[in-house]
Parts: sequence; C-alpha cells; structure tokens
Amino acid sequence: MAASPELRAAEALAAARLAHSVVLVEGPSDQVAVATLAVRRGRDLEAEGVAIVPIGGATSIGRFLDLLGPDGAGLRLAGLCDAAEERHFRRGLERAGLGRHLTREQMERRGFHLCVADLEDELIRALGVAAVEAVVHDAGERAALRTFRQQPAQQGRSPEQQLHRFIGTRSGRKVEYARLLVERLDLARAPRPLDGVLSHV
Repeated sequence: MAASPELRAAEALAAARLAHSVVLVEGPSDQVAVATLAVRRGRDLEAEGVAIVPIGGATSIGRFLDLLGPDGAGLRLAGLCDAAEERHFRRGLERAGLGRHLTREQMERRGFHLCVADLEDELIRALGVAAVEAVVHDAGERAALRTFRQQPAQQGRSPEQQLHRFIGTRSGRKVEYARLLVERLDLARAPRPLDGVLSHV
C-alpha cells in the first residue's frame, strides 16, 4: 500500500534531522537512480549529510518545500522531476519564495532539474538500446522481453519505446532497473539531470 502524504512528510522530516541538504524526487526509482550514481561518483551522501526523499509524485512538491525549505527546516534543496511535471515544481518553488516566473534554466540554477521525458527515457538514451537489452538479459528477463515485444500493442513501436514500456510493466521493475541501468552507465554519458542534482548538494 502506498504511503500516505502524512507518512511521507514525517519520513522527510526524520531524514532532514540528519541532513543539511535534501534532494526531492518524485518516486523510489528516482531515489535509487540518484543514490546509485552518487556511489559511482565516489560520494557517500549519508556521511555528507545529504538525504534523497521521494515525495510521492510531483503534485506533493509544495508540501515538502514548506517542510524543508526557507519557511521550514531551511535546508539546502535540489530536486528531480519528469518534464511533464515541470509546472508543479515551478509553482511549488515560486510559492515557497524561491523565485518568480522561473524559467527552466533558473530552476536548474536552484538545483531543480527535469528528466526529458522521464528517468527511464534518460537512461535508455544514455546507454543505447543494445546496452539496455544486455542489462535486461543479464537480469534473467530475456524471454520476458521477447514475449513482451510480440504483443500486438508493441508492434510499430521503436525499440526504445518498447524497452521504456517493458521497464514499467511489473511492480518493482522500475526500481530494479534504475539501479541496474545506472550501474551500467558510462559516467561520461550520465544523464545531465541526475548529475545536476548531485552537483547542487
């Protein structure tokens, strides 16, 4: 069962007590991706006092900015969201007093970055189809991917679109592949939004 907004807020405050910086992300797959990239970059976020907090969707950003931002705990903040949710993050930042009429570039300067179109899309583009397929095969899902691609709904879709959909078809798969794909990244090609939030905290 999904955590309630109240429970997520309580967990965020608990994390904040041990942190001086917080990265706000939409969900657990984003949390895992950022944490995994941090390790690959040689960072120990816990030792550095940095917490990564999933907020349960972009529409909750205002609540968490109120709790952790200038009018709350006063922590250094960064954030990551999908491009489709940009308006929610912008509105939340402006309401929290972190700017007015913010452009995407201004949001980035404040540490808030957008995935285009989402985390999975960023990782598939950074790795390429062949590398993502190799990760799927190494995870023991070669047959599952083959069966999935034979479904009528997948005909006519590009390999990238098929992989994107496949990653989201089973509970827990997005989180699992967030870790596996980031572990396979060439760090020189790491998605800019992921490196962007880490560079801010």
